Amino acid sequence: MSAPAPGQAATLDTADHDGVLVVALDRPPANAMNRQLIHDLARLFEQLRARPDAPPIVLTGKGGRFFSAGGDIKELEGALVGEIETRMREFHALLVAMDRYRRPVVSAINGHCVGGGMEVALFSDSVLALNSARFGFPEINHGLLPADKGIQRANRVLGVRVARRIILSGELFDAQHALDIGLVDELVTDSKELIPAAIAMARAAGSKAPVLYGALKSSVNDPDDMRDEASLQRTLKAAADYFNDPVARELRQRWSGRRAPATTAQLSDRALRLG
Repeated sequence: MSAPAPGQAATLDTADHDGVLVVALDRPPANAMNRQLIHDLARLFEQLRARPDAPPIVLTGKGGRFFSAGGDIKELEGALVGEIETRMREFHALLVAMDRYRRPVVSAINGHCVGGGMEVALFSDSVLALNSARFGFPEINHGLLPADKGIQRANRVLGVRVARRIILSGELFDAQHALDIGLVDELVTDSKELIPAAIAMARAAGSKAPVLYGALKSSVNDPDDMRDEASLQRTLKAAADYFNDPVARELRQRWSGRRAPATTAQLSDRALRLG
């Protein structure tokens, strides 16, 4: 198996480790997921899926602090509703591509893993994390929403009560809690050991008969075109509803540093005046 050519995707750093493809999200400083990164990652999964020698994959983040800070909120500034719809369609397509990739996918969480980064981790077959990593779905506090398909996967992997708590609170939590709730399979204390451990895990899974591994993974994930389409439509409707909402817009502006903090009462008052 040969790795994709260097420079094939400006937002991804890929390296072939004797048949295991290590893919690092590469958008400094926080590996925020803009449309280009989302497109590049989805395209990589689709291209590899079509190959008879599709490799096991290890996903990680470039740098020492972030797996991914989630969606690039600055990309939303000045965007039109139609552009947001395109972005949400592309992110949904990424999750579908990961869901249907029939070879092992291991996420090696090297730092903060929030928002869209959490969704990528949830669509991995196994997750290793440094014990210093942090996790969460902070979108509710920043004027955003996770993709519906990501929420449904959180329900299935973590259970509805846990998913409800972490999604509706928006609070971040540590790696030990991620291990306790079943998001993470194994913690690693030494950052130098994270990628080797993830490669070893991916290689061990990849040593299974591909036709059997792929069939079993498909049965576990249970991909369904009609369910995916319904999930996409829920995501698009939610995006259309929240994007121009004044309270959600205020939260996004505060998070991107363009507004001073406001109280919940002030936000509600502004929403009433603008409504």
